[in-house]
Amino acid sequence: MMNLVRDLGKYVLLMRRVFTKPDRVNFFIRQVFTEFQRLGLDSLGIVMIISVFVGAVVALQTAYNIDSPLIPLSMVGFTTRQSIILEFSPTMISLVLAGKVGSRIASEIGTMRVTEQIDALEMMGINSANYLIQPKVFAGVIINPILIIFSICLGLLGGWLACISTGEVTSNDYIVGIQSYFEAYTITYALIKTAVFAFIITTVSGFHGYETRGGALEVGTASTKAVVYSSIIIIIFNLILTQLLL
Repeated sequence: MMNLVRDLGKYVLLMRRVFTKPDRVNFFIRQVFTEFQRLGLDSLGIVMIISVFVGAVVALQTAYNIDSPLIPLSMVGFTTRQSIILEFSPTMISLVLAGKVGSRIASEIGTMRVTEQIDALEMMGINSANYLIQPKVFAGVIINPILIIFSICLGLLGGWLACISTGEVTSNDYIVGIQSYFEAYTITYALIKTAVFAFIITTVSGFHGYETRGGALEVGTASTKAVVYSSIIIIIFNLILTQLLL
């Protein structure tokens, strides 16, 4: 318990250093665009593959469980849409990104710590926490919601492909279900959750990387901790945000 309180205090103090005005705004903007590539575009492939196949699975499972003639087949599209927008894309994809992006951030910053590159930045009078972590946070909060929009679209596409390829649901029924009872707020809800989860992933991973001490073994440990703690906090905040926003 004491370790948790101590780490929480260190995290808050580190965030105070991270969220100060950048010394060089032009360099900060360039770093943000670089992180778009590292944290966002490099993750697009795995997001696309997972989204398409999970969308297909959700649609097929829903279709197979509709055994009453009183339930219209358009419910397959409706259920797939709600499942993907409300939970799968913002939460499950964020957990995947916590593993891919979180470990990368922690190992990158942790390696800089153990090789004394961070100490060198401090010796030059540079706020190393701001320099290393802040661009990643801003890039993650901006690019992750864009990834989730792609995930939602691909998940619905995967469900449609599964339905028409198996013949369980016609294309018209599926599309009618997607359009039925649509509320734009569900998209807003998904994007708000995603932005919060992106902040958690980047800051928690950056913290564990920044606090690394030792050698290569400790860098691996920090990377593992970053993924585990980010995932746990995402699950907790998923419940909190769902209660607050819905």
